Amino acid sequence: MADLSVNIAGIPFKNPVIAASGCFGFGEDYEDLYPVSRLGGISLKGTTLEPRDGNPVPRIAECTAGMLNSVGLQNPGGRAFVEDELPRVLGKGTVLIANAAGSTVESYCELIDLLDASPVDMIELNISCPNVKEGGMAFGATCEGAAAITKAVRPRTKKPLMVKLSPNVTDIVSIAKACEAQGADALSLINTVLAMRIDIRTRRPVLRQNVGGLSGPAVFPLAVRMVWQTANAVNIPVVGLGGIETWENAAEMMMAGAAAVQVGAAMFWDPWAPVKIIDGLARYCDGNSIRKVSELTGSVRPW
Repeated sequence: MADLSVNIAGIPFKNPVIAASGCFGFGEDYEDLYPVSRLGGISLKGTTLEPRDGNPVPRIAECTAGMLNSVGLQNPGGRAFVEDELPRVLGKGTVLIANAAGSTVESYCELIDLLDASPVDMIELNISCPNVKEGGMAFGATCEGAAAITKAVRPRTKKPLMVKLSPNVTDIVSIAKACEAQGADALSLINTVLAMRIDIRTRRPVLRQNVGGLSGPAVFPLAVRMVWQTANAVNIPVVGLGGIETWENAAEMMMAGAAAVQVGAAMFWDPWAPVKIIDGLARYCDGNSIRKVSELTGSVRPW
């Protein structure tokens, strides 16, 4: 049997398949289907310092080869996450990653202080959030913004810090390098792609916020390209996500340079997708005499 274990920033994962933030909640809804211990890890629901109700409905819509969402980071807030939600998922036999979001540098830093004192294994810093003090531009939209928020939170925690990058930029490689330079231990990419659909009967956008994030198979080729470019430019691990729904997708993403993968939107139409991917990767490795799944990482042979 192939060794499916991988190591991300010093944290051992039993396999390279992680449930993506916002798609798996805190794991409880899936436990009737399979033990969450089957997964390499869970990136828990995105958390902000203060509770958020999220955006008004409609805030989720299907589209060709994917889905749009503008949920708006609905969550109970950092303290409720640590005191109420986190204890229910501890001891489940999988790596726990807290996904941290915010609207100001100060709110990020206070949240990181809370998470650093908690038993989560790793922190995923979501820098796709709008910086309200800078006119609403996402922290991760520029090298300067990404570097500044990474630099601000890095001293606040001893836990591994994985920065989640937005694809809605002109040069993701420069932003990735800026985060690495300020102490990021790993990178995860891509977050959702800004998109829009319109209902031609009502002439209104299908989402109340007009635009939202596109995820699902439609974004997979874009994610592979960005992971490949980023992995070849930095010296820290890259976790690939965006449109992964099959083990073949996961293998391809790892060949592009990902040390592990996250599965998100696919779980809405196939909640067993992560488990199928784990089993498929094992069969692929065994059938091709690959001793360790980590051998796939960066093994693409460009022309």
